Amino acid sequence: MSEPYPPVTEHLDDPESAVEEGRRKMDWALQHMPILSELREEFAESQPFAGEVVGMAMHVEAKTANLVELLALGGAEVAITGCNPLSTHNDVSAALDANDAITSYAVHDVDDEGYYAAIEAVIDHEPTVTVDDGMDMVAAIHEDHPELIDSIVGGCEETTTGVHRLRAMDADGALDYPVFAVNDTPMKRLFDNVHGTGEASLATIAMTTNLSFAGKDVVVAGYGYCGQGVAKKAAGQNANVIVTEVEPRKALEAHMEGYDVMPMREAAEVGDVFITTTGNRDVITREHFELMNDGVLLANAGHFDVEINLEQLDAMAADRYEARDGVEAYELDDGRRLNVLAEGRLVNLAAPIALGHPVEVMDQSFGVQAVCVRELVENGETYDAGVHDVPDRLDREVAEIKLAADGVEYDALSDEQREYMGSWQHGT
Repeated sequence: MSEPYPPVTEHLDDPESAVEEGRRKMDWALQHMPILSELREEFAESQPFAGEVVGMAMHVEAKTANLVELLALGGAEVAITGCNPLSTHNDVSAALDANDAITSYAVHDVDDEGYYAAIEAVIDHEPTVTVDDGMDMVAAIHEDHPELIDSIVGGCEETTTGVHRLRAMDADGALDYPVFAVNDTPMKRLFDNVHGTGEASLATIAMTTNLSFAGKDVVVAGYGYCGQGVAKKAAGQNANVIVTEVEPRKALEAHMEGYDVMPMREAAEVGDVFITTTGNRDVITREHFELMNDGVLLANAGHFDVEINLEQLDAMAADRYEARDGVEAYELDDGRRLNVLAEGRLVNLAAPIALGHPVEVMDQSFGVQAVCVRELVENGETYDAGVHDVPDRLDREVAEIKLAADGVEYDALSDEQREYMGSWQHGT
């Protein structure tokens, strides 16, 4: 029998200093997270998660850490690991592990063996609720630990890729407990996916490369909510935005928004910066690399590192070298250099200086996660196995907390208006 996978503090040379720095990052983020701050007071008093074990696979950085601590304050035992080998901040992970109610196995830059061993270590805590970013934990439980399923009240999935995987799993009849598609609810999708992905991806690319977007041809692969955000923010920085799509209505939407729309093969000949946001594989491949100009930037803002086919690019390269921290240059036989950021992983979290989405954006997303966990614990038996939309009342609850915190007032329907909108009998 193999040795148990150790928590993060056993991987660090100076865990005490790491804990102090991680706590500092968490405290700064929490200053700007009014939703989680209000829920902290509520959950600390009501203890909705007493007796529950929450297993998490997330991007372990300061904002996520405040969600983790919120669940622990609400009475849960929490075990967490990373959902991307490069997105963990070791100091934040250590600060979480210092909490008696939390065990963190997340370590930055682990290999594949360590990554999956950490997920197994979380599952060894026998979670009653799962919170995923990418669905790796749900998959591991179903494939390797089906005996735990009967004791799991449900789960939450944070991201587009994870929801896609869950819906495919559900369609095959293979998903055996209820999971909320947190990604698909308005308070997440309209803000996290659009503003979070757009702002964080472009900011990280700019800081990593020290280059401007102004006047450049920026190719955005995919025009879903994330692609829309990247395109909007790039246009706001005076880039010429080109969109590639496989879905005709999304392509038309991008066209009607004023962007150039063309196949990737054509875009490859003119693009200066390429940002993939599709959640699919092989979006940029050999046929595109062969057409690209010297010095292009290749970045991925989708969840997994499969959108840019780096195996094909590596096979084409005569040389590879680190051009800057977080930038690897692939030099081809003809001297062209194609620059890959963050190893083709999620650029706004995996680049060396990456900080992820803005704090205020993640406050909303994690507020939804928190109330969804509460809903599962309180009413999980009312949900059948499968993927579920977040109940609208929960989404509205989070929106109301945010508006109140920002001092924004808004109208309410009168009884007459509500009756009118609910009736089919009113005519012209």
